[in-house]
Amino acid sequence: MHHAWVRLKCKRERGAPVTDLFLSYKAEDRPRVAPLVEGLEADGLSVWWDAHIGGGDDWRDTILRHLETAKVVIVVWSRRSIGPRGQFVRDEATHALKRGTYFPVRIDKVDPPLGFGETHALDLTGWKGDRSDPRYQAVTSALRKRLGVTAADSLNLDQPKQFAVNRRTVIIGSAVAVAAAGTGAWFLIRPSGTKADSIAVLPFANLSGDPKQSYFSDGIAEELRNALARLAGLKVVARTSSEAVRNDDAATAAKKLGVANILTGSVRQSPSTIRVSAQLVDGQTGIERWSQNYDREPGDSIKIQTDIAEQVARALAIALAGAARAAIAVGGTQIAAAQNLLLQAIAKQRDGSKEDIKDSLSLANAALALDPKYAEAHVYKALGLISYAGSFANEAELPSYRASALRVARQALSLAPNLASAHNALAEIYRVSLQLRAADQEYKRALQLTPGEAETARDYAQFAGKLGRREESRQYSDQAIALDPINPESYRARHLVLVSNRALEEAVDFSKSLERTSPKMFRWPYELGWCLLALDRVDDARHYFAMQPHAMSDVFLAAHSRDGAGVDRAMGALRQELGDAASYQYAEIYAELGDTERALVALDRAWKIRDSGLAWIKVDPYLDPLRSDRRFQAIVDRLDFPT
Repeated sequence: MHHAWVRLKCKRERGAPVTDLFLSYKAEDRPRVAPLVEGLEADGLSVWWDAHIGGGDDWRDTILRHLETAKVVIVVWSRRSIGPRGQFVRDEATHALKRGTYFPVRIDKVDPPLGFGETHALDLTGWKGDRSDPRYQAVTSALRKRLGVTAADSLNLDQPKQFAVNRRTVIIGSAVAVAAAGTGAWFLIRPSGTKADSIAVLPFANLSGDPKQSYFSDGIAEELRNALARLAGLKVVARTSSEAVRNDDAATAAKKLGVANILTGSVRQSPSTIRVSAQLVDGQTGIERWSQNYDREPGDSIKIQTDIAEQVARALAIALAGAARAAIAVGGTQIAAAQNLLLQAIAKQRDGSKEDIKDSLSLANAALALDPKYAEAHVYKALGLISYAGSFANEAELPSYRASALRVARQALSLAPNLASAHNALAEIYRVSLQLRAADQEYKRALQLTPGEAETARDYAQFAGKLGRREESRQYSDQAIALDPINPESYRARHLVLVSNRALEEAVDFSKSLERTSPKMFRWPYELGWCLLALDRVDDARHYFAMQPHAMSDVFLAAHSRDGAGVDRAMGALRQELGDAASYQYAEIYAELGDTERALVALDRAWKIRDSGLAWIKVDPYLDPLRSDRRFQAIVDRLDFPT
């Protein structure tokens, strides 16, 4: 479970802070709840996360104090929070109900548990963060009414630092997931000046009058980013950073992102017509360089996208030879209904829950049923399969999901050999399957095809670090930050690159500096604690572990203090919860404890199940006690690292 505290006015009674809004939800729903917290903050409602509990505070006492003093307790009902493991959420909802502070919202089509149904739960099912959405407006209006404040009151408040989290990612290994990422408006490494060959495509406004159509307007913007990124010499800012400035004017957005050009627009759909408006704006002057309105039949949306990409390229004086025109459309489809299904699939896949990924796969399959040669649909199907495998498949299912993902990604490449996203997807599949030489080749091909694409640069930076390629890993980490400067994942990747470079002190300094100067970009306290513990800075490590509770924290601390009994107790619970899936982490723990035999057994098991954490084995400081053992070197040799 995770909590956030949203306050409108900070008061103190007898020295204790009074919380206006307390948010209760299931920890696994963090990526889906983060847009609500971010929206409230954008509307002047300051968000407090448990990361702001003081280092000396008692965590549970602090939560209880805020729960008991909160004027309103927002309870988020979802499939997870009404399930058997949602007991803490139900307990807090019961407490709020008794105090008269209960305020329910739901993010899935579920009924609140028995006893909570008399109060109507406001529906945010499928909401993606659009603050103009009537459903979100209903929530903020009801909250302000309950608190007795107006919109003007809330907009004058200070904005404290926020600890938001997004999608599931992996901690130094494959099996144990921890929430990381999010978006924010500040960043540590600002782009160094604007360049004429740079552009950001902001989300296109959804003017259809139906919030459910936002996936389509956002999807068109993403399709344009992908198309423009394939043009040689053009640097295109990634989706996350572009979406972070969606409400800024062109000049402000260009300054924040360090680009010379901004492409923006809107989409209005009706059963008979699609209207797309697009404007290319000079980021320095705010002067429009090109604009066009398109009124077409809905089936012409693909032609509109291609025309916009070509017109933008011409306006930026990029030569459009035959190869460049082909690059714009590579991997696509001419069937508008197939593209529409894929855009829905992509939107679902980003939500990241088990059901959303299943829905995404169904939508991708529906797109492929309409157009079996739609290479991009094969790519997103492959990514959905590997995402499901890494987060939800059990040990027996894992090989078949990985094999299916590999087959589908290869099918995408057979249809579109120059589709960079297919090469990157294949690289990720090879990486998690420990086919490291093949992964290396595919990453490099993807980088050749789209050198100005942030996600590939970020993925390769981390991969190169694990291989011991220090300069290369830093180079591509810098590139990822330049191309996606308002995305915490870019900075997290930098931290992990420094760790893989064995520059642990530099990694700590980098992350702490980011935490001080750009707190919205800092989303990896557990990983920072892991790094600090490796440096024997135990108290500091405890502080960051407490900021982001994680199943592995206590057992790593016990191993570091050579508390064998404590490790055995904690490992029993971990094995019951995670089984063999965390074998690589078990090896780290036993190595830290000084138990070489059990560490080597765990590594051998990690190899048998192809635990992708093994890609860290060459650079992992926790495994240093094993490096002189010939059996350890034999395991390293099995991995077939590229030279």
